[in-house]
Amino acid sequence: MVQKARPVRVVRGGVVGNVTRGTTNPNRMRRVDRWITGTQARRLLLHPPAPHAVDLGYGASPITAVELFLRLRAVRPDLRLTGIEIEPGRVEAAKPLEREGLDFRVGGFELPVEGQLALVRAFNVLRQYEEGDVPGIWDLVRSRLAPGGIFVEGTCDETGRRAAWVTLDAAGPRALSLAVRFGSFERPSDVAERLPKALIHRNVAGERVHAFLSALDAAWLAAAPLAPFGVRQRWLAMCRAVKAQGWPVLHGPSRWRLGEVTVAWGAVAPDSMAP
Repeated sequence: MVQKARPVRVVRGGVVGNVTRGTTNPNRMRRVDRWITGTQARRLLLHPPAPHAVDLGYGASPITAVELFLRLRAVRPDLRLTGIEIEPGRVEAAKPLEREGLDFRVGGFELPVEGQLALVRAFNVLRQYEEGDVPGIWDLVRSRLAPGGIFVEGTCDETGRRAAWVTLDAAGPRALSLAVRFGSFERPSDVAERLPKALIHRNVAGERVHAFLSALDAAWLAAAPLAPFGVRQRWLAMCRAVKAQGWPVLHGPSRWRLGEVTVAWGAVAPDSMAP
């Protein structure tokens, strides 16, 4: 069953969305950016010359948009990035940082740029909306993706030590990723407070995402004898264990050792959003 999308709000001048708090910090998005450049580089390389990316809702400071631009340019030197913010004052403040390949515009989920997009990143944006808004917003953004393009939507804490995001393509959501800094948690499920809006209220018994987080915690506890060898070795053992249990864990040790674990969306989706 696919949840019926609610219409998203249209505010002044056709801009879709609401002004959010805009909290941000330098290097806050490093975990999701590392994942994008590490696992999605092939998608970016497949795009024709000058693929276009968007950082949607970058906040009160454009620093994380600039960081994403620089990280993506290391993969694709001809890539263009547009930072989009719904608050005009934030865009005006960002304008002095524009350069070849990087610009800033006023807008919302309608994405006021030309053509199809290789990548849209929206972090800590939908967290401030209602859960019922999510399907319509996802659909609107996905409609702008180029073939092979991705939409990365998620949440992280203020310093970027804990993060979670959903990866979507033109067909729908594909995976949930969790990423943590080793030493910043007691149990893997501590990241639950940063689950994307589509899942954060679903971390209760009977929901798939709760079952997955519980499986991570159980495997983490079982791997306690590895603690003397370091948190990374314990995390690797946890990932191997949940994969062996049949959870559709993606990627492999090269990503797991960074404090990441990614699972196919169908394993954690609410019934209303299941494939």
